[in-house]
Amino acid sequence: MTDLKLIALDTEDLEIISAHVQDAIIRTADMGYAKADKRFALLMNRFDWAADKPRGKGVRKRAALHFSGVTHAAFAGFDPSAPEGVVELLAIGFVTTDAPSGIIELRFAGGGTVRLSVDYIEARLADLGAAWAASARPTHSLD
Repeated sequence: MTDLKLIALDTEDLEIISAHVQDAIIRTADMGYAKADKRFALLMNRFDWAADKPRGKGVRKRAALHFSGVTHAAFAGFDPSAPEGVVELLAIGFVTTDAPSGIIELRFAGGGTVRLSVDYIEARLADLGAAWAASARPTHSLD
C-alpha cells in the first residue's frame, strides 16, 4: 500500500483532502492549536476509501493533517480537553471572508465542529505508515 501525501492550497484541493479523511477517527487529545506557529494539527485513524473493497471491512491508516496560517481556533459541540474524547470527522469545508482569508470548518458526527480562522488555505495530509484492517466499514444514513 502506498502512503498518501497531499497538499491543499485552494478550495478544490481542500475538497480532495476532505474526501480522503471522511470518517476518520480522532482522539481529542490528538488535536491542537499552536498559536505562536499559526498551526492547527491533528492525528487520525483515517478510513482508506481508495483501498476499500465493496465486500470487505476496509483498511484504516494512521495519518497527520495540519493547517498553516491559522489565526484562531474555536471548538463547539465537544470538549477538546477531554482526555478520552473521540470524534468522527465527516467533512472539511471553507468559507471565504476576505480573500484569501476565511474559515476552515471541520465537521464531526454528532454536530461538533472546529472552526479555524486562516489567512489562506494551506493544509497537508500525510499517512504515517501504520495500516490495519478496519473493524467495520463506515456507513451513512441517507436521511
